[in-house]
Amino acid sequence: MTLPPGTPDLDVLDLLVSVAELGSLGAAARRHGISQPAASMRISALERRLHLRLLDRGPTGSALTEAGRAVVDHARPVLEAARSFGVAVAALRAGAVPRLRIAASKTIADHRIPQWLQALRNVHPEVAVALEVANSSQVLELVRREAADIGFVEGPHPPADLGSRVLGADELVVVVAPTHPWARRRRAMSLRELAATPLLWREAGSGTRDAVWEVLSGYGEPARPAAELGSAATIIAAARTALAPAVLSRLIAAPELESGTLVEVPLADSTALTRRFRAIWRPRFPLAGAAKLLADIAERAESFD
Repeated sequence: MTLPPGTPDLDVLDLLVSVAELGSLGAAARRHGISQPAASMRISALERRLHLRLLDRGPTGSALTEAGRAVVDHARPVLEAARSFGVAVAALRAGAVPRLRIAASKTIADHRIPQWLQALRNVHPEVAVALEVANSSQVLELVRREAADIGFVEGPHPPADLGSRVLGADELVVVVAPTHPWARRRRAMSLRELAATPLLWREAGSGTRDAVWEVLSGYGEPARPAAELGSAATIIAAARTALAPAVLSRLIAAPELESGTLVEVPLADSTALTRRFRAIWRPRFPLAGAAKLLADIAERAESFD
């Protein structure tokens, strides 16, 4: 069977679907890694090929026409079939070994992923897993770029452009060195006082930083950081010197608190400093197979923790 004349390329159909999903030609161009003029030229070529006007172009942007929306509706199952074909061929090339690409924030990778993967292996030992560890912002980008099938992040809000599922909550605690003046305080600390204090902060893009910053911003502009450090291990080392207080996940701080190398500072509102663990994925690729099973395992594990 030959394709009918005028059948468009899949890439330009995918670009048109991205315009529909993201609401603008510029955003669709960024998703596909091309310039906006190049995206406009490709859509124009598609219009000529189909003899249809697909976009209304104006000074404030571009919007799909009624014909454009109809083409998008027809294109979606075609693109999904093409992706399924690609996955099937890739599986054949890989000897039919199922693969799962995971991206996870540092806290989750260190303190949760090993147990989740063990539970997954107990059910599906044939799944080949690849894990990339980054901060939450970087994990979001890996999922958006289709470099990961599923991501795990922590933070105050779900990403608007990705599918997500809350798995559980993580408590954050204020810690200081035993020699720090706060280690001997008797009165619980207010969040206003904490906001006014220079702290040891994670780098921009960290889920911990985002969660703490949002809470403290409700009490005024947080004080300038005493230092911005790229890992929880570095923050712990700096906090041990009594350089400044730090806010850490209790998962990370627990060994230090048990050994006495750090001391927890009580908060007047201890429930305020919490963040959520989330599984994230691309909406066009709903969780299925090993990715869905891993998310289910993670949710069950967090509910019993």
